[in-house]
Amino acid sequence: MASSDVKDIEQGLDRRQEDSEKPPFEDNLKEEPPQLEIDPFGSEETAEVKYKTLDWWQCGILMIAETVSVGVLSLPATLASIGLIPAIILIVGLGIVTTYSGYVIGQFRQRHPYVHSMADAGFILMGPIGRHVIEVGQLLFFLFACGSHLLTFTVMMNTLTDHGTCSIVFGVVGLILSIIFSLPRTMKNVSWLAVTSFLSIFTAVLITMIGVGVEKPGMDEMQLTRKTNFVTGFTAVTNIVFAYCGHPAFFGFIAEMKKPEDFPKSLCMLQGFEIILYTVASAVIYRYAGQNVASPALGSAGPVVRKVAYGIAIPTIVIAGVVLGHVAIKNVYVRMLRGTELMHKRDWRSIGVWVGLAVVFWVIAWVIAEAIPVFSNLLSLVSALFVSWFTFGLPGVFWLYIYKGEYFKSPMKILLTIANVGLFIFGVMICALGLWVSGVAIHNDKSHGSFTCANNAL
Repeated sequence: MASSDVKDIEQGLDRRQEDSEKPPFEDNLKEEPPQLEIDPFGSEETAEVKYKTLDWWQCGILMIAETVSVGVLSLPATLASIGLIPAIILIVGLGIVTTYSGYVIGQFRQRHPYVHSMADAGFILMGPIGRHVIEVGQLLFFLFACGSHLLTFTVMMNTLTDHGTCSIVFGVVGLILSIIFSLPRTMKNVSWLAVTSFLSIFTAVLITMIGVGVEKPGMDEMQLTRKTNFVTGFTAVTNIVFAYCGHPAFFGFIAEMKKPEDFPKSLCMLQGFEIILYTVASAVIYRYAGQNVASPALGSAGPVVRKVAYGIAIPTIVIAGVVLGHVAIKNVYVRMLRGTELMHKRDWRSIGVWVGLAVVFWVIAWVIAEAIPVFSNLLSLVSALFVSWFTFGLPGVFWLYIYKGEYFKSPMKILLTIANVGLFIFGVMICALGLWVSGVAIHNDKSHGSFTCANNAL
C-alpha cells in the first residue's frame, strides 16, 4: 500500500474520532440554528417585501409619533395635581433617566443583533420562561396603550361634534381607521404617516398654548407647589412616566434600520424633542388654564379653539396609535413566521395573516378603551403594569447582564452599577405603588361608566 493511501486512511480515522467526540446534534444545530440566532428578516436582496429600510431620522420620526402624542396631553393636569415646580422637576428628571435607559436598550441590541422585541431579550436573560412572560407583558402594554388612543379618539369626536352621537359609535369609527392604517407591513411605509403625526401634535399643542394664553381661563389659579394625597400625587408621577413610554418598541425600530448603530441619533432626536415640548407645553397651558385644566389638555381652551386644536390633532391621535399597534402586530407576525420566506411574500397567506392579526389586536384594544373610559386612570394603570418594567426595570437588568463580572472594575463601573440597580428598584416601585393608586382611582371614579354612550369629553 502506498504511503499516500496510508495517510488518507489515518486522516479518515482521525476525522471519525473527532466526529465521535462532538456533542450530539452539533451538526444539525449548525445547519438549523436556534430561532433567536436567525435574523428576523433574513437576507432581503431578492425579497419582495423589504423591512430593513429605515434611515436614522425616519426612525426618530417614528419614535416621536409613537411616544409624544397621547402622553403630552395628560401633563398639564399633572401640574395641577402636584404643583408647577415638582412636576417640572419630574418631567425633566425622568426625561434624562429614560434617555439613559433607552441608550442601554441600544447597547443590548448591539451585543445581540438578532433581538427583535422585548420577548427576545427576555429569552436571553431568562430562557423560554422569560420569553413567554415578557411576550405577554409587551403585548398587553401595546393593547392598553392603543386602547388609550381609541379613548382619546372618542373624546376628540365628542368635542368636535358636541356629542353628536353615542360615544361607542365614535369608538368603532376609531377602530376601523386604526385597522386600515395598520395594513402596511413595513415601518418605512408607516414612517410617512408618522411625519403627518409629528406635525399634527406639535401644531395642536401650539394652538392650545396660544388659545389658553389669549383666553386665560384660570390664570390666577396656578400653584407653584400643592398639597395633595398620596394617591393623587403618585397618579401624577405615573402619568409622567407614561409620557416617556416608547421603550417597548425600540427593539422593533432598531431591527428595521439600515444602520442599527445609528440608533443613538434617533434616540437623541426623540428625547430632546419630547423633554422640551413636555416642559414648555405643560407649563404654559397650566399657567393660563389653572387648576381646572383638562385631561387631555386640548380641552382646556375655549370651545372654538378646542375644536380647532382637536381637528388638527386627528392625525396624531390616529397615527400614533397605529405606530404602537404596528409594532405589536409585527412582534407577533415575526414570532409566527421568523425564518420562513412567507414573511417576504405578497401572497394571500402572508397578507391574510397580517390582516387577521391587525383585526384581532384592534378589537381587543377597543374593548379595553370602552371598559376603562377615564383617560388619566387608564394611563396610570398602563404605566404601573408595563412602562415601569420596559422603561426602567428591564433596561437596568440589561446593563447588569452586559457587564456581568465587571461591576467593580473601575470607579465609573461602580457608579454605573449603582445607577442601574437603582433603575431596576425604581421600576419595581413604580409597578407596585402605581398598581395600588391606579386601582384606587379607578374604583373611586364614578363619573363615567363602562361601555356607555355618555359624553366622555365633559
